[in-house]
Amino acid sequence: MGILPMPHRRDADATVYDLGSNMFIIDPHCHMVSRTTADYETMAIAGVVAISEPAFWAGYDRSPAGFIDYYRQLTETEPKRAAQFGIQHYSWICLNPKEAEDLGKAKEVLAEIPKFLSRPTVLGVGEIGLNKNTPNEAKVFQQHVQLAIDTFDAASGACAIGKHHLILIHTPHLEDKLKGTRMILDMLKDFGGAIDPGRVLIDHVEEHTIRLVKDAGYWAGMTIYPVSKCTPQRAVDMIEMHGADQLCVNAAADWGVSDPLQTHRTLLEARRRGHPLETLLKIFYNNPAEFFSQSPRFKLKKMSIETPNS
Repeated sequence: MGILPMPHRRDADATVYDLGSNMFIIDPHCHMVSRTTADYETMAIAGVVAISEPAFWAGYDRSPAGFIDYYRQLTETEPKRAAQFGIQHYSWICLNPKEAEDLGKAKEVLAEIPKFLSRPTVLGVGEIGLNKNTPNEAKVFQQHVQLAIDTFDAASGACAIGKHHLILIHTPHLEDKLKGTRMILDMLKDFGGAIDPGRVLIDHVEEHTIRLVKDAGYWAGMTIYPVSKCTPQRAVDMIEMHGADQLCVNAAADWGVSDPLQTHRTLLEARRRGHPLETLLKIFYNNPAEFFSQSPRFKLKKMSIETPNS
């Protein structure tokens, strides 16, 4: 599967995908600030045409001023690096849950976030969530959700429709995941009708949490990560058990032992098991395109399939 020329347009809503061609991939969650420029090239060769990069932990706790520099890197530097290889780069802005224990710092950082939500490649608020399921983490999570509601203005062009900015959510690792996922779902429920589940993606689901997320109406993300999350084989198992609707797959490649081609390896595992092209296109391109396209800032459209002679 290699990089392709851009397909021709059939209409405003769909692009034609030729059955004889290779795959396009959108990676919905990849921390490219921690990757080399060569990683962008490798991803482009593998068919990645767009990346969504949530704000996350830098490997150390930053000062409030450090977050301003980081948000500039996400919104100014990374789109330029990606563009060298024809990849569209989008980002999300937040204070990550691993640094949410310091409520004073959280207050300062959250006050700076609205000015970055207006930047042309920012899709929304994320990745917010929980790390160790502490009361302070929960409080900062709720503050982020309220900020996504309070700063949303459909008329501003940030999003064409909806009640709030798009939200991307991190669920905790390993033994903290089930409790943390339940806490997150309960806190979202407390916002009542102010939250639209269709505008929220809850990431890092595993076998014991995917049904909770999908049954509540939210989008689910599976992260292919060697130690604390999923393997390609487990991810395809979950696709087979729970279906492909409202489901995305990502590599979340970061500072740790990780690989930006894990999304691609999951696609290959699904193809090896005989999943049809329609399913592959849905999971690895159309699903993220559908979710992200709720923001008019996301430029790629869903693709349809036609045979060479149709």
